[in-house]
Amino acid sequence: MPELLFPLDSGKKFTEQKIVGHNRWHPDIPAPVTVQPGDEFRVHVREWFDGAIHNDDSADDVLNAPLSTVHCLSGPFAVAGAQPGDLLIVDILDIGPIPQEDSGPLAGQGWGYTGIFPTDNGGGFLTEHFPDAYKAIWDFSGHTATSRHVPGVQFTGIMHPGLMGTAPSAALLSKWNTREGALIATDPLRVPPLALPPEPRDAILGSLSGAEFDRAAAEAARTAPPRENGGNQDIKNLTRGSRVFYPVFVDGAKLSVGDLHFSQGDGEITFCGAIEMGGFLDLRVDLIKNGMELYGVSENAIFMPGNEGPNYTEYLAFSGTSVTLDGEQRYLDSQLSFERACLHAIDYLSKFGYSREQAYLLLGAAPIEGRFSGVVDIPNSCATVYIPTAIFDFPIVPTAAGPITIDPGMGAPRATR
Repeated sequence: MPELLFPLDSGKKFTEQKIVGHNRWHPDIPAPVTVQPGDEFRVHVREWFDGAIHNDDSADDVLNAPLSTVHCLSGPFAVAGAQPGDLLIVDILDIGPIPQEDSGPLAGQGWGYTGIFPTDNGGGFLTEHFPDAYKAIWDFSGHTATSRHVPGVQFTGIMHPGLMGTAPSAALLSKWNTREGALIATDPLRVPPLALPPEPRDAILGSLSGAEFDRAAAEAARTAPPRENGGNQDIKNLTRGSRVFYPVFVDGAKLSVGDLHFSQGDGEITFCGAIEMGGFLDLRVDLIKNGMELYGVSENAIFMPGNEGPNYTEYLAFSGTSVTLDGEQRYLDSQLSFERACLHAIDYLSKFGYSREQAYLLLGAAPIEGRFSGVVDIPNSCATVYIPTAIFDFPIVPTAAGPITIDPGMGAPRATR
């Protein structure tokens, strides 16, 4: 096993650990650990909400989830010799739930969760159709997940970090805040908001303290979106065997990781659409000097996906086009096309006895594939959603006999206001 360089104690809160990570992006957050190019090391990673979501049959914790506290990131790790303009190579050697802990109160201790966030607390891709808070708990058995809240399915998880990236430079951080602030100003009262501005409340900035903490907390970027440094990309295929090439913007690169997922469908459509968990990552790092200029990789990471995962070979696919539910024609709106494909899949699954919320949670958590299938045929783009048929323990392909009706069980818990 690689040397553990960032340990976490499951019995303590994120801010009480021996090494405290961070939940904002800022170039001045000190790196508590330095590694050499070529080093292999293990990192413990806290579940993104630091234990605020519980293994129970209530969604009130999702309703009241403290979004200002996320994400709990491990790091930053300084890579000796890394300079702005380099490319940082990160190999994901292994990944899994919290080591040696298959039962306990924290997500990753034998279980994980998927949440539909309410519109006024984050929302999700289909928040106009699903405005309330729901939750599904998933139990782990090896690499397989099942749920008492979405019965009749089991699938192999594609474990991956939802969030990994390098620190921004001061100039890049300023660019983020300027452009996102301009977007917010176009509709400052929108719910959910168009973007999340810096928020000193609940900021965790490693070992920074005093006046330096106050200054950085007022500037630090929230970790919710992906940006030029990688960040919260939520790419389900970024799993074991993946190699990622991150732009370096500051001395040492300052790599951070978090937001581990047991499984996820393309798009993570419910916002907390993956199966969230704490766990570990084994990483190897290296450098390509001046790699950003050599390869023209300056505004986003590139990666080679891992070659392992569930071997599903049969899918039932749903398509959507860029026409609203009200019949309004949009011009090559691929985002709308993907939304319509998701809604078609949800409507279809509800014919078998699932509630629409159960189907929505399933699309977020299971290893579905989302694709932009046609983006040139004016005025309609076409997007598709592929659902592996083998994850169900009943037939879902259409036949002349019609859909069977399953027992949907207790259903997905809904929060009460």
